[in-house]
Amino acid sequence: MDFWLMWYDNGLTILLMIIGFILVLFAQIRINSAYSKYRRIQNYKGLTGYEVAKTILNANGLSNIEVYKTSGNLTDHYDPSKKLIRLSSAIYNGTSIASMAVAAHECGHAIQDKENYIFFKIRSFLYLGYFGLIVSLIGGLTGYIKLSILILFATVVFQLVTLPVEFDASRRGKKQLDMLNLSFDQDNSGIKSVLGAAAMTYVAGLLSSILQLLRLVLILGSRDRD
Repeated sequence: MDFWLMWYDNGLTILLMIIGFILVLFAQIRINSAYSKYRRIQNYKGLTGYEVAKTILNANGLSNIEVYKTSGNLTDHYDPSKKLIRLSSAIYNGTSIASMAVAAHECGHAIQDKENYIFFKIRSFLYLGYFGLIVSLIGGLTGYIKLSILILFATVVFQLVTLPVEFDASRRGKKQLDMLNLSFDQDNSGIKSVLGAAAMTYVAGLLSSILQLLRLVLILGSRDRD
């Protein structure tokens, strides 16, 4: 089949690719919107993200975990190999509701690690999802469809297992904020909004990967019929 006919004669495959892109874009816009809004509102106690993180870690017997400041925007993460939390400058130094929510979420991951939360063990495979999207596009262009399908299928499986890790980290973080009296009623709706928007990015990523997998399967089926 001619290259251009492969892409344009099957409008469904193009539609799936567009829908996947829109899902990821929408989720990214939502997290940026929530973060932008609540980073301008100070949490009730005026605690920095660093103070929130250290308080939660110390209360859970994790005082050995260091909290470092890192560059970038929304680059916050827990590194299980080095047992440390990296918070972006705005979160580390900030006293906003967003700073409190993000810091608590990353501490949730540290607590998962301590308690050997089963789904956390595959957390490192999250980045395979981003790699999978690239492979999907390359596969459609180069003809390595079957290999791309296998890799993307593995990506979907890993992303699916990763979802409970993120939701659970947010649940644990919110619980710690409540138990340690770090947050108050004035903060809670904003914390919920920030954490909810962050979770949606993972949901959107999974759905996008599933759509890309279906797209490649349809392309493969179309080629087999020729």
